[in-house]
Amino acid sequence: MVKHMILWELDDTLNTQEKERIKTEIKEGLEGLMGKIPGLLEIHVHKDGLASSNADLMLDASFEDEAALNVYAKHPEHVKVADDKVRPYTKTRMCLDYEV
Repeated sequence: MVKHMILWELDDTLNTQEKERIKTEIKEGLEGLMGKIPGLLEIHVHKDGLASSNADLMLDASFEDEAALNVYAKHPEHVKVADDKVRPYTKTRMCLDYEV
């Protein structure tokens, strides 16, 4: 199994209400991919971090293997969510992929 972890920081130009709306849309969009992409076993977006956090959102996804992660990365459903709901609003992205 492969874990795919991403931390995002939202753009500084967004106000608090915009950030909350965008975090909810990102969560719904990414978690809505479950059952649509072969090899995707689990997907969760955490958007309510503690005050000590320095990231706004975290993606925690599990895949059958690295090949399934590669399919996800290029899958049209994932690309649409990333292009429409994530990339326009994020300023930083950190990723860690690893085998379990």
